Amino acid sequence: MTDYPINMSVKPQVEAFFDPATNTISYVVKDPSSNACAVIDSVMDIDYAAGRITYDHADAIIDHIRKHGLKLEWIIETHVHADHLSAAPYIQSALGGKIGIGDKIMVVQDTFGKIFNEGTEFQRDGSQFDALFEDGDTYKIGNMQAVAIYTPGHTPACMVHVMGDAAFVGDTLFMPDGGSARADFPGGDAATLYDSIQKVLALPNEMRLFMCHDYGPNGRDIQWQTTVAAEKEHNIHVGKGATKEQFVNLRTERDATLAMPKLIIPSLQVNMRAGEVPTDKDGRPMLKVPINAL
Repeated sequence: MTDYPINMSVKPQVEAFFDPATNTISYVVKDPSSNACAVIDSVMDIDYAAGRITYDHADAIIDHIRKHGLKLEWIIETHVHADHLSAAPYIQSALGGKIGIGDKIMVVQDTFGKIFNEGTEFQRDGSQFDALFEDGDTYKIGNMQAVAIYTPGHTPACMVHVMGDAAFVGDTLFMPDGGSARADFPGGDAATLYDSIQKVLALPNEMRLFMCHDYGPNGRDIQWQTTVAAEKEHNIHVGKGATKEQFVNLRTERDATLAMPKLIIPSLQVNMRAGEVPTDKDGRPMLKVPINAL
């Protein structure tokens, strides 16, 4: 079992918001004993071909929070996403709250700061975020304690956030028939990801697990909630006691067949800045396209 402070008697209310353009699921998580809430892994809409950013997905989250009279205290990023842009600062400007991410964001910023040839004005110390979490750090959403669990492997800054009997796993795991996320991005590692997944599987069997992505394998309807017990028994990559060697071989072979995410170039530039779009020397929003760098 886990050594992290887990309280399964606390059962937060979880509202999911699915973004079909990126197959991302964002969440509003409400403390059951107050009107406090957190937002997990928000999405900013982008028409990449047109260079146009909009906020329909984020507006739906904002509307939900306002409609239900909730107080937003945290805007959590489980990691620096490579497949969608974060709407964290847009939501924060409307509702307040602190933006938090794992403290290894600095590793990601250093890596991609070089790839995107960012100048010295781009701070690589995580200062764009309001809070940087280390493994085992706790924080409060109203009266509900949340704990951040360090789960690298997909990226160096991945964390699972546990709130009562609900865990938000980011890309550490997918639904049982989806397996796990890739581990071939800069800073990723399949063996490390296996060890991180074991941390999740050590949580109580009844723990609700909420995915950041789902792609409807084999044509099934989109799903985003499962349990630790279901993952341990049925996950196609790590279930039924799969060994690290088996997982690494499977993950490595599969990753070699995958194309880069369609939005990786804008996503990384925006998300390593806590959702802010970079600007050129004249202050205009602008993205770069590094050639042969990813």
